Amino acid sequence: MARRYDSRTTIFSPEGRLYQVEYAMGAVGQAGSAVGILADEGVVLAAEKRITSKLLDIRKSAEKMYKVDDHLACAVAGITADANILINYARLEAARYTYAYDEPIPIEQLLRVVCDLKQGYTQFGGLRPFGVSFLYAGWDQHFGFQLYQSDPSGNYCGWKARAIGANSQAAQSILDSDYKVGKTTLQKAKLLAIKVLSKTMDTTAPSAEKLEVATVTKDEAGNVVYHVFTKAELEELLEEAKEMLAEVAEEGADA
Repeated sequence: MARRYDSRTTIFSPEGRLYQVEYAMGAVGQAGSAVGILADEGVVLAAEKRITSKLLDIRKSAEKMYKVDDHLACAVAGITADANILINYARLEAARYTYAYDEPIPIEQLLRVVCDLKQGYTQFGGLRPFGVSFLYAGWDQHFGFQLYQSDPSGNYCGWKARAIGANSQAAQSILDSDYKVGKTTLQKAKLLAIKVLSKTMDTTAPSAEKLEVATVTKDEAGNVVYHVFTKAELEELLEEAKEMLAEVAEEGADA
């Protein structure tokens, strides 16, 4: 039945489904996991880095973390080429707003513009949906630190903690049980992110080469700071999380 209605994004099935949009979400579900956690002092983004070959020459320190503007960053899960198009579009919109109004663009306003573009690609013939989901982390003067998730359909929503990509349902269940609203410091958020990714990666000993972690915080002068962890910082974080990961492994063995 699905084959009769999945040739175009403009055709609804009798059940009211758009199969091409669902297939785009399926592409996100096959990608490496990413998780975002809102803490009291900032936002933590973490992602699984899938290394296809040891011969790969990695020049960038991060392949799934992107800086959109001085006050906004994002993590991606899905087709990276699609993500690059949308990130460049978001950067252009943010720069236009700053040029016009001499202040950073409100985060939700930028998301609405980007998601309107994504929604258009699900409505017009000859186009296909963007096969990528985003976790946006940032700060603005209206709502402080914020975390949003958007998907290929053009929907977006604010979250306290959210996981996307492979095994996202298992990751989200851990976040639902372990995240404490109003009681999560930045350090606790980092450790929780490592715990979640160790579950989605199906390993009790994640390595620094397979992880990316970034934070969005504010410094003493009140400036928003986006920081991507170096390999040494990742190894230090994993060392702090070692005892917690061992407990998780014991619980898994008992189950």
